[in-house]
Amino acid sequence: MKDLHTCLNAMTVDVEDFFHVSAFDKIITPADWDSYKPRVDANTRRLLDVFAQHGVKSTFFILGWVAERYPELIKDIHAQGHEIASHGYSHRRAYEQTPEEFKADVLRSRDHLQDLLGESIAGYRAPSFSIGYSNEWAFEVLAELGFRYSSSTYPVKHDLYGTPDWPRFAYMRPENIIEIPIPTLRIAGKQVPIGGGGYFRLYPYGLTRHLVRKYLEKEKQPYSFYFHPWEIDADQPRLKQASAKSKFRHYVNLKHTESKLERMLEDFNWSTMKDVYGVNA
Repeated sequence: MKDLHTCLNAMTVDVEDFFHVSAFDKIITPADWDSYKPRVDANTRRLLDVFAQHGVKSTFFILGWVAERYPELIKDIHAQGHEIASHGYSHRRAYEQTPEEFKADVLRSRDHLQDLLGESIAGYRAPSFSIGYSNEWAFEVLAELGFRYSSSTYPVKHDLYGTPDWPRFAYMRPENIIEIPIPTLRIAGKQVPIGGGGYFRLYPYGLTRHLVRKYLEKEKQPYSFYFHPWEIDADQPRLKQASAKSKFRHYVNLKHTESKLERMLEDFNWSTMKDVYGVNA
């Protein structure tokens, strides 16, 4: 039974493989990627089956590296009625790039996706939510490239990202692009991350459901959720050379993610970012 709330919320997937993640960027470089056996195609197709079983449409933020190697996957996602958006090309954090490098990275991803689908791409999400204080110019680049919305900020404190004093809800930027931050819930004066990813794997599902319900009741705003195909893949290779912190972040509770996701799909109402936030392509 669906949650009593009638609010429509945004389901999103960041389509990247286990060797692309920021947690491993100190031990795996882009030059190494082709030496690993990809798992993203099978994992993403598994997610498509789960979404189909629950009648859910999602926004898939596609890494350009993945799109170039699996064009049929991207076409199949689109054919099943999901939204295709950009996750950039190389999974390099935006604040580590110059404006010229960032533009080239996003443009390569956008053009490939648009050529595959024959339609414009409205949305973008920066790897590791890496638009912030030092690179607000990225919004100008995205607007110049024709994007209508971004979901690239997380108003929390984190060692890889975070803009804790930026808006918590969707808003129109001065650059004429909508920014849709990852959700947080204010508890005892602090902003608690509740948007998905590693926190979703770490929290017991009952706690996640409670926090999301509280967010909907308190904020009267739609909720958006994100995760990755590798998070339902408990059989992925274990990288022994990674730090203990990185291993914990990446591997915690992988075997429970799919069952928790299915409960999320049943407990709340879901659609794409474009539908939930009224974005016109």
